[in-house]
Amino acid sequence: MPDSSEPIDRRLIVVGDRVLIEPDEGEHRTEVGLYLPRWAVEKESVQAGRIVACGPGIPLPDPGDVEDEPWKVAEGSVRHVPMQAHVGDYAIFLRKASVEVKFEGRTYLIVPQGAILMLERNPEESPIDELLDSEPDDFDDLS
Repeated sequence: MPDSSEPIDRRLIVVGDRVLIEPDEGEHRTEVGLYLPRWAVEKESVQAGRIVACGPGIPLPDPGDVEDEPWKVAEGSVRHVPMQAHVGDYAIFLRKASVEVKFEGRTYLIVPQGAILMLERNPEESPIDELLDSEPDDFDDLS
């Protein structure tokens, strides 16, 4: 039995260019207070949720493999095309492309990065803001 105090991205390993999303429950009630049946809510083509784990990206072949004999054992590390999605991002994605899984009583969706339409990232975590807010004199020390 896995230790539930351990973060989910250490207990569940997402592969390839996929992300694990904890979906928003969404509004099941209209503005006037009518509750919608489950089938009406499930017909939505897009959904949103928070990314809780990411895969490493799309694996790339080693360029040196083309020149070697195919029976040789490959040495070296696997490289990946990096993911745009990061843990903690809020994603809007195509619902049809997702696969629902349940883990420890919670519902998650596995979504390929290609099905993500938009990501919202917390701007407070961006190191670029610090550079933009810096005074021009601060950059003289870099040279």
